[in-house]
Amino acid sequence: MLKLVTRETDSNPDIFEGAATPDQLLARVATGDQAAFGLLYDQMAPRVLGLVKRLLRDHAQSEEVTQEIFLEIWQSATRYDSSKGAAVGWIMTMAHRRAVDRVRASQSSRDRDVKIGIRDFNPVYDNVSQTVETRIEHERVEKAMLRLTELQRQAVSLAYYGGYSHSEVAELLSVPIGTVKTRVRDGMIRLRDELGVAS
Repeated sequence: MLKLVTRETDSNPDIFEGAATPDQLLARVATGDQAAFGLLYDQMAPRVLGLVKRLLRDHAQSEEVTQEIFLEIWQSATRYDSSKGAAVGWIMTMAHRRAVDRVRASQSSRDRDVKIGIRDFNPVYDNVSQTVETRIEHERVEKAMLRLTELQRQAVSLAYYGGYSHSEVAELLSVPIGTVKTRVRDGMIRLRDELGVAS
């Protein structure tokens, strides 16, 4: 995998004497520190690539999406708020979102090809109502997800969209497994209530 940046001499090397945490490094990246970004990349790239590959399966596409994720981290590091969760969780949530977007784009392209094939084969085929129904349901779920706290949304996204076990989510977010279970449970209860699903 190609590196996005080359290391330059750091203006404040104190943070790098020990093993800097992703939270410390991301704070430095927010100030435009390329050396911190290089270290953050070294620490997080294998985990990000692993998550992306689990969703995309294709190695070349996974590397491409990983590069896009780190570009987004570099560009949006100033928006990271440590009071809302750990840097690892923020990065992994961003990675999951990017990978899911790529899966959806690929699926959308395949679906479009299939629909064109069906239309060409059967000119009376009409899927407008199905498309509208699917879009409305997707929008309802997206709106309901926005009603969760950031911590609940991270846990639910990794557990249900990422396919991670509770113990894997705990490791990714650097929190105890009991905390993950609580966040997922509370998040799912809130989603059920928002969507009006009977328990």
